Amino acid sequence: MAQVSCELVAPKENRPNEGIMFFNIELSPMASPAFEQGRQSELSVKLNRQLERCLRNSRCIDTESLCVVSGEKVWQIRVDVHTLNNDGNLMDAASIAAITALCHFRHPDVSIQGDEVTVYSPEERDPIPLSIYHMPISVSFSFFQQGTYLLVDPCEREERVMDGLLMIAMNKHREICSIQSSGGIMLLKAQVMRCSKIASVKVSEITELINEALLNDKKARKAGGRCGFAESMPQGRITALKMDETPVEVADATERANEIVQKAEAPPQTVPSPEVPVPGMGQVGEVRQNTWGLKEEDDEDDEEEENDGVTKMEESGGGGVVEISDSEEDEVVILTPETPEKAKNAGPGSRHKGVPASKKKLKK
Repeated sequence: MAQVSCELVAPKENRPNEGIMFFNIELSPMASPAFEQGRQSELSVKLNRQLERCLRNSRCIDTESLCVVSGEKVWQIRVDVHTLNNDGNLMDAASIAAITALCHFRHPDVSIQGDEVTVYSPEERDPIPLSIYHMPISVSFSFFQQGTYLLVDPCEREERVMDGLLMIAMNKHREICSIQSSGGIMLLKAQVMRCSKIASVKVSEITELINEALLNDKKARKAGGRCGFAESMPQGRITALKMDETPVEVADATERANEIVQKAEAPPQTVPSPEVPVPGMGQVGEVRQNTWGLKEEDDEDDEEEENDGVTKMEESGGGGVVEISDSEEDEVVILTPETPEKAKNAGPGSRHKGVPASKKKLKK
């Protein structure tokens, strides 16, 4: 679906007597889940450039007729193409929609009195159509198996597996407006000439359909009836992925459901409880013994570290060794307790000095 709008703006400095053409293609998630909202993908940038080459660079519209005041005011024509359903070959559909919308578009009439520019509404004066020289239409060709097979107007699935793509923009006078090849496939001169002949036939057919649709719209507007998008909405002709309703017989659905339930096997009422082959270990499902027969090395290392980290204290009546060790980071200090005879000879002063020595611990 294409929409055309216009606005009075200042012209470009290098082209003060020409209007401005702007094209924008929007790929919304409504067309395909692969498209993201508000994010411009590589495909959208590629389609915008191809559409600009097809319509703006081909000089199909007289941009000088869009000038209102030279160097001050010109019409800026903006074409917005919205993708409704992505079934492949978006470039051909976008070019047809854009050129048809441009042929159908009318911009307001203006008048100049001195330095004042007056824009008239459609009720005051009839809008003015654009001056269109020709109608360039894009035709895409896909190649398979290194150019062995040629396909016109590929769908979305065919675009995934194709080896190369050739796009030719042409008018009904058999004038090539733009040509572009992608996919890295080498094409022969005979293949390109064959594609151009096929494109000329397709462009002539599509141009006749566009002119016929524009003529019918003009007649409907003169008659005062509904036409265009307003006519398509109530009739439901512009719906994506529309399918005819399929009748479904549901008269004997209950009886068939009861038969299926009766023939089905009854589910087990009890659930087997988990068996515990070893204390501290649970097993659910089929009971099988552990056939590994290996003890994890990590568990052995943890046990050795725990045995080394535990503080061992051994005391005996006649004397012993006290070993204090909290972890591997602490230095080990071995303290030898004094005998009772040495304690008596040392007196009370030495006993007080020896008490804090046993509580010393050196750390890194």
